[in-house]
Amino acid sequence: MKIAIKKGLLDMLPLNLAVLPWGILCGSLAIQNGFSALEAQLMSLLVFAGSAQLVAIELMAKDVSFVTLVITTFIISARHLLYGLSIRNKMIDKPLKWRGPIAFFLTDELFAFSHHHRAYQGKLRLVYALVAGASFYLAWNLWTFFGIVAGQYLPDLTNLGLDFAIAAIFIALVIPGITNTSTLVACIVSGLSMLYFKTVEFEFGLVAAALLGMTTGYLLQTKEDKS
Repeated sequence: MKIAIKKGLLDMLPLNLAVLPWGILCGSLAIQNGFSALEAQLMSLLVFAGSAQLVAIELMAKDVSFVTLVITTFIISARHLLYGLSIRNKMIDKPLKWRGPIAFFLTDELFAFSHHHRAYQGKLRLVYALVAGASFYLAWNLWTFFGIVAGQYLPDLTNLGLDFAIAAIFIALVIPGITNTSTLVACIVSGLSMLYFKTVEFEFGLVAAALLGMTTGYLLQTKEDKS
C-alpha cells in the first residue's frame, strides 16, 4: 500500500509542478475579472477543469448568456466523456467508492496514466490512481490560491505568457500516445487545421479541428485494420 501511495505521488509530481503557471493564471484571471477570492477558489475546488475554467471566467466576465456558457464549456469538457468511456471496461465492476473519486479526478493528466493494460486492476493500482489524481487536485487548488493572491497584489499576469503552460502540458501528454501512423496523422491534421481556423478567425475552430483530426485518424485506423 505504501509503495502504491509513494509511486502515485512521485509519478504525478512532474505534472503537478508543470501545471503551476496554469493554476496561477486561472486564479489571477478570476480576480482580475471581478470574482471574489472565495468564488475563484470554489471554482477550482468544485469544477476542477483547467481549460474550461479559464474559458468560463472570460465568458462570465463578458456577461454572455447562460446557454452560451453551458454549451461552450460542455464542448471543451466533452473529452472527459471519452476518457470515461475509454476506461469503462476497467472500472465497471468496481464499487462506487472507487468509481466516484476516480471519475472526479480523471483529468487529462490522470488519463495519461490509464493506458497500461493493467491500470485500475487490483486494489493497489486503484490506490495508485486515486493518490495520483488527488495529488493533482491538491496541487491545482494550491496554485489557484497563489494566483488569487497574486491577482490581488500584482499587475495583470495574463501578459506574462503563462498560458503557454497549457499548450506545453498537452503536448507532453499527447506525444507518448503517438504510437502508430493513424494517431500521428490525426495530430498533424488537427494542428494544421487549428492554425488555419485561427488565421481566418473561425469561432468554432478548435472543435472543427478536433473533429477533422479524429475523423482522419478513425478512417486511417479502419483502413489499416481491414488491410
